[in-house]
Amino acid sequence: MKKIVNSAKSNVSFAILFLIMSFVLPANKKTTVYLIGDSTMADKEVKAYPETGWGMPFHYFFDSTVVVDNRAKNGRSTRTFIEEGRWKPVVENLKEGDYVLIQFGHNDEVPTKKSYTPPEQFTANLVKFVTESRNKKAVPVLITPVARRKFDSSGRIEETHAIYTQLVKDVAAKYKVPLIDLDQKSQELVQQYGPESSKYLYNYLADGENPHYPKGHKDDTHFSELGARKMAEIVLSEIKNLNLDVAHHIRVVHQKEKK
Repeated sequence: MKKIVNSAKSNVSFAILFLIMSFVLPANKKTTVYLIGDSTMADKEVKAYPETGWGMPFHYFFDSTVVVDNRAKNGRSTRTFIEEGRWKPVVENLKEGDYVLIQFGHNDEVPTKKSYTPPEQFTANLVKFVTESRNKKAVPVLITPVARRKFDSSGRIEETHAIYTQLVKDVAAKYKVPLIDLDQKSQELVQQYGPESSKYLYNYLADGENPHYPKGHKDDTHFSELGARKMAEIVLSEIKNLNLDVAHHIRVVHQKEKK
């Protein structure tokens, strides 16, 4: 009888332990959000400060269950990102439920750059990212290239990525991939700021303002800390609009600026 009681107690203890573990294990499971792209998204070296990629503040907006792994790199196109072996380790480490945020175009679209990628190859590379992510049961998200600061004589923001933005949209539509039109959304933001105030979003510095740029700096492509945070907030807001599962782990809701 004593053995039966002890066995019963042991079974109860095991059942309780199993229930505890069933709650604890999922809570400790981490979702990784990989960022692959170019300098507008990339982490920056200290010597480039205050230039900031929008991927740098991105991880601060998620709870502890999400790890943001920023693999974006200055000057890379879809082609050079693959050729340099930067995509391979991402694929090898992907696990079910992870995300891959894909934003290229700035360096792919310029024929004079060594990173130039013709439209057909650009499309094929995007399809490669999408297909190989899905093969690992991860979730790819395509992002159109973020806007440059370029205004016409009337003060209207100009499109600078028309062809490559459309290529991203075409792949997203054909392969039913979640799409964030960062090109359009960032244009809207820059337009709100206008030709002069929008300089605060980009890496504009006066002579002597920063020791890293003693002669000043005028950059209509790369962001200031403010600009990077604003672009990150757009992406986060769109993740919520797409109702992706990872949206439930965003700690800070994007808020519109007061006019």
